[in-house]
Amino acid sequence: MTITNGTHALTGKSQPHSSAASTSKFLKTSASVQILGCDFSGGQGKAGVDQGPSQLIQAGLQKQIAQLGWNVGYEGNERYERIVQEFAGKDADIGQMKNPRTVNAVARSVADRVEAISKAGDLPLTLGGDHSLGLGTVTGTLRSHPSAGVIWVDAHADINTPLTTDSGNLHGCPVSFLMGLEGCDVAPFNEWVQPLLKPEGIVYIGLRDIDVEERKILKENNIKCFSMHHVDKYGIGRVVDMALDHLNGNSGRRDRPIHLSFDVDGLDPSVAPSTGTPVRGGLTFREGHYICETLHETGCLVAVDIMEVNPSLMEQRDAEATVAVGCSLARSALGETLL
Repeated sequence: MTITNGTHALTGKSQPHSSAASTSKFLKTSASVQILGCDFSGGQGKAGVDQGPSQLIQAGLQKQIAQLGWNVGYEGNERYERIVQEFAGKDADIGQMKNPRTVNAVARSVADRVEAISKAGDLPLTLGGDHSLGLGTVTGTLRSHPSAGVIWVDAHADINTPLTTDSGNLHGCPVSFLMGLEGCDVAPFNEWVQPLLKPEGIVYIGLRDIDVEERKILKENNIKCFSMHHVDKYGIGRVVDMALDHLNGNSGRRDRPIHLSFDVDGLDPSVAPSTGTPVRGGLTFREGHYICETLHETGCLVAVDIMEVNPSLMEQRDAEATVAVGCSLARSALGETLL
């Protein structure tokens, strides 16, 4: 399904077709975004995160993005549902890893779609589902934009390996696979996953719940991390500037493609309560949106993920609030501004 640019929700005036892509340095000029809805929960154990993408779509996200001047395509969950069904009841643990074959196959399919969309000059907007999907989305981006940097907004580092994970939930491991860390050269992932992400190519924002082994991995690899302590100390504006400076080699330029992977648990639970692993002391509503707005302003965004919206975990009001925040984060990353 494709929706072309429409009218502004407040003024009713037609939005200029080229507005969304006019500042983009890497997308084609026709301002097209392809939404990938991936209702997937296999990377963790709580039911309901597989409802997040469909809830975002039902909340009107396609039309909202079209009103910003984008041509909007949408691909639903059918291809991933078939994969889940294929492995249902026959996906035994491999070591500590839970649902490894399902996670592997879904991430591989997502990687192929993100790569194809990116190479066509469009922006892939992936709606999760759990953050194990980041293995697929970032792989797809780095295949099409090998120099891209990643900004990973999350309460958690998601950099456990199959050797360090206590839970075995693979939504806590995608970054380690992307980097090819020790213990990640395992079947079935080693059939296709390559270490395309370098330690200097990712920056975290919003960390506040990191496992002991993850902390060691982050320090040993000298990975740039801005925890909530840094947000408190420097303010979100300075943190985003430092993140972009790091990814651009402290050159002062803003010319490196950027993949934004945003887990809504990066926000404080008072803002996004209906998510699987909420942690107090997170980003405020405005801090989360500032990240998205500023990355859009660079003209360097080539892919966006909105992950871990789980509308089944809270009462209707909190679930609806979390869905609304997921939609507004996506809009901000695609050009919505306060004025």
